[in-house]
Amino acid sequence: MNMSPRIPVVDLEDGWRDVLAGVAKLKCILDGSNVVHFFPDEYMHLYTTVYNMCTQKPPNDYSQVLYDRYKQALDDHIESVVLPSLNEKHGEFLLREIVQRWEKHKLMVRWLRRFFDYLDRYYVTRRSLDSLKDLGWSSFRDLVFDKLKSTVATIVIGMIDDEREGNLIDRALLKNALDIYVEIGDSQLNYYSDDFEQSFLNGTTDYYSKKAQTWILENSCPEYMLKAEECLQKEKDRVANYLHSTTEPKLFVAALFELIDRRAEEILNKENSGCKVLLCDEKTEDLARMFRLFSRITDGLLPVSKIFKEHVIAEGMSLLKHATDAANSRKDEKKGVVVGLPEQDFVRNVIELHDKYMAYVTNCFQSNSVFHKALKEAFEVFCNKDVVGCSSAELFAAYCDSILKRGGSEKLSDEAIDESLEKVVKLLTYLSDKDLFVEFHRKKLGRRLLFDKNTNDEHERILLSKLKQFFGGQFTSKMEGMLKDITLAKEHQSSFEEYVSNNPESNPLIDLNVTVLTTGYWPTYKNSDINLPLEMVKCVEVFKEYYRSDKQHRKLTWIFSLGNCVVIGNFDAKPVEFVLNTYQAALLLLFNEADKLSYSDIVSQLKLSDDDAVRLLHSLSCAKYKILNKEPSNRVISPEDEFEFNSKFTDRMRRIKVPLPQIDEKKKVVDDVNKDRRFAIDASLVRIMKSRKVLGHQQLVAECVEQLSRMFKPDIKIIKRRIEDLISREYLERDSENAQTYKYLA
Repeated sequence: MNMSPRIPVVDLEDGWRDVLAGVAKLKCILDGSNVVHFFPDEYMHLYTTVYNMCTQKPPNDYSQVLYDRYKQALDDHIESVVLPSLNEKHGEFLLREIVQRWEKHKLMVRWLRRFFDYLDRYYVTRRSLDSLKDLGWSSFRDLVFDKLKSTVATIVIGMIDDEREGNLIDRALLKNALDIYVEIGDSQLNYYSDDFEQSFLNGTTDYYSKKAQTWILENSCPEYMLKAEECLQKEKDRVANYLHSTTEPKLFVAALFELIDRRAEEILNKENSGCKVLLCDEKTEDLARMFRLFSRITDGLLPVSKIFKEHVIAEGMSLLKHATDAANSRKDEKKGVVVGLPEQDFVRNVIELHDKYMAYVTNCFQSNSVFHKALKEAFEVFCNKDVVGCSSAELFAAYCDSILKRGGSEKLSDEAIDESLEKVVKLLTYLSDKDLFVEFHRKKLGRRLLFDKNTNDEHERILLSKLKQFFGGQFTSKMEGMLKDITLAKEHQSSFEEYVSNNPESNPLIDLNVTVLTTGYWPTYKNSDINLPLEMVKCVEVFKEYYRSDKQHRKLTWIFSLGNCVVIGNFDAKPVEFVLNTYQAALLLLFNEADKLSYSDIVSQLKLSDDDAVRLLHSLSCAKYKILNKEPSNRVISPEDEFEFNSKFTDRMRRIKVPLPQIDEKKKVVDDVNKDRRFAIDASLVRIMKSRKVLGHQQLVAECVEQLSRMFKPDIKIIKRRIEDLISREYLERDSENAQTYKYLA
């Protein structure tokens, strides 16, 4: 039987001598000596020697001895070679030397681990000892790093400060030096954070504290912010180039605090260049930079938005004052009547102001909600002020009216009209009395539709669609009904014309156009039971007969004050067509039967009120077109006056529209709105109490205000009066134990 040769026992000193020879060659290789690298048989000899010394049976198992001597060999090398080389260097040269020594030490540990691989995989693992890598790195850490880490940190921080001052430095060297802090802790970062990062951050704070103090005195606000932003960007680049990524947020916070946070008030209120000045001078780029910087600090945008809000309010109040001054300057000195419409310019200017600062919010302030809120609150201040005695609701309604009347004074295109209406609707969100706007707008919409003054119905529908989108269907339901009525009226007219053609005996021989309206949709209009001329009476009777044949269960109420007539006046020079109000036409037709009539004759024959008579006679005898001659010849209508047909009247125009003096319906609109508000408050209170059954006074008032604020801002005193009224009508009752609590009576 063949027996395998017995492996001789490797003596400790003999084996270690071979290992030291390998270590010595490795040192030469790492030092750059002209030594040939390890041949495979040399590597295998060293590996086998260690293997045999670790696998021999006791007492020849030298595993622990090799483990200890491995560490000692590294320590000896560091003390004899590495430390002396480091002690000779200073500053950047020391940094470069320690980086090189660390790289060589890592290579040395890596090669030695290959020689001692068996020891590392088996003996170290079984005994739960530090791995040979950890043991080797701890040797460098204990003997080199712990002694020099403070010095290295000081050198690195000094180089970084040099770079901040604009000097060129070796960034690769810095990165390699800082990598030692990371690697020496086996990527745990405790050495990096404790021995470098904290000192670095403290140094950063000191550096920027001094810089900021100097810059804020020497530079304007834009210049300071530009420097601050550049510094923050460079710190970010610094992290990307040689600092550890975990340093970035801490470094950014430290620099930002010194540059911006600590000096926020000084920056914003810098004399001649602060935030107010930037807004006044329209420095959009600087404002955008201010937003970027202040958005990074806690609550940093609040003071910026406050200054923005105050600036917008000041701009709006300036427009308000300008409109008031312009209106006052255009008043008639004798009568004190505003002869122009500067308030329309005010609305147009407010729209332009909103466009301007909405662009600021979007572009400079990145549509931040804080600035949207500031813009909203600013516009709410001056958009709810009166202008020359006109409420904002009335002004906006008048502006919409001017736009929708053939495109306004500017003769806008369809696209421009849509754009203008969109902007007006956005401004309406700032009004507190939206219901008042609705009523004014409904009045003007009625006049546009009835007198065919709108560009086209599509624009009206577009506006209602926008209003409905912003404020809900309740806001627009009546006005949508008005448009529907006009569409149906055109169908009625076609049907009426067909009826007349089929019934020649009913033909009034006058072109008649009747618009049938639904009472609930339209505003209330003043109406008088005027005595119409026979020609008009016949027209009315013919249409009534037609309407009864089609709508038997509906009642017609005639509103002659809204009617128009075309009357031909036969004058000596030439015939002239007059476009008149129905009342004006009825009055003129009286002069077909008489050459001269007194004031009392006219009033009695037409059954006019004095107010109506004065307005009509003034428009026909004292205004631009003197169709009637008046005695005495003055501009004041009195009961003693007499009137005569002016046969000598002439004008270069063949067709003339004779206007009636406008009646100020503002008070009636406001009264109607206040009446509707009382109903709305009652309904809201009942709705709330019906769902809650029992509720305290303060909570009831608060919920009522919240419900109604979408349409108007209710007065607390009126809410209290409505509560008392509901109690008197037995919808509510006070709690017997607490007078400030109400109960709902089902």
